[in-house]
Amino acid sequence: MGTAFMRAYHAAHVQPPIFEDPLAQRLLTVEEYRTSEERHLRALQVFYPDLAAAYPQRAGALACWMAIAGAPAIVLAHARYTEDLLEQAVGQGARQYVILGAGMDSFAWRRPDLLAQLRVFEIDHPATQAHKRQRLREAGLEPPGNLHFLPVDFGRDHLAAALRRSPFDPRVPTFFSWLGVTYYLPREALFSTWRAISEAAPPGSGVVFDYLDTDAFVPARVSRRVQIMMEIVSRVGEPMITGLAPGALEGDLAGEGLRLRENLGPEVIQERFFRGRTDGYHACEHAHFAWAVVA
Repeated sequence: MGTAFMRAYHAAHVQPPIFEDPLAQRLLTVEEYRTSEERHLRALQVFYPDLAAAYPQRAGALACWMAIAGAPAIVLAHARYTEDLLEQAVGQGARQYVILGAGMDSFAWRRPDLLAQLRVFEIDHPATQAHKRQRLREAGLEPPGNLHFLPVDFGRDHLAAALRRSPFDPRVPTFFSWLGVTYYLPREALFSTWRAISEAAPPGSGVVFDYLDTDAFVPARVSRRVQIMMEIVSRVGEPMITGLAPGALEGDLAGEGLRLRENLGPEVIQERFFRGRTDGYHACEHAHFAWAVVA
């Protein structure tokens, strides 16, 4: 829900956009959108009282927070990075797209150009997925025939088992996205998911994920806005608990059957997705985007 709000706000208020999702707002009720606005405005008041005082009007205060907060920068840039790579993968023969932790993602309705060439699988917790499907009905968005919803409680089930129960074809080149998830899971869950991907799809299949580096979990090293982001999610009962060492990632992935292709740090993300912006949006410290392929 939080991610959908960030995408919806960005689509409605920011030009040029980092990532465009014109459907995100349709997946939120008016009340949910308003509640999200209030939550972000309170965060500006709590964590940046001087800035809140400098922007007494609601619109200006919200625009300020969305530009300087860490989460919107990650959410928008990692979505752009993923769909850029997905488009490339489709051009090279990928014909299945698996979205792990799909949440309120709107890809299957927003990108008909790519959807026409793909079988799409949205994997998420049963309760989250049921909520989304209700929102889709209310928004009048009919699921396309080549979209498959796979409800999975990873506390009880495994990715490979879920895919086996679906029309997923293990012989077909596949692209996986896994965004906004790794930092909430124990380290062993990351490795088991990488292994499941490498065992489920043929060589050359890709996976994109984001992660926080280990410095984000060291009080003396973490940046101010990442510290704030971590405090906010902890307050709502979803603490960030795991970081990865960028220099060790290639070996970590290799041990699970994956070959690292790209490992973007904040400086590269800034240059690729935020260069030249004058609205305050910039890459988030400690946030990294990785792309790997099945070896």
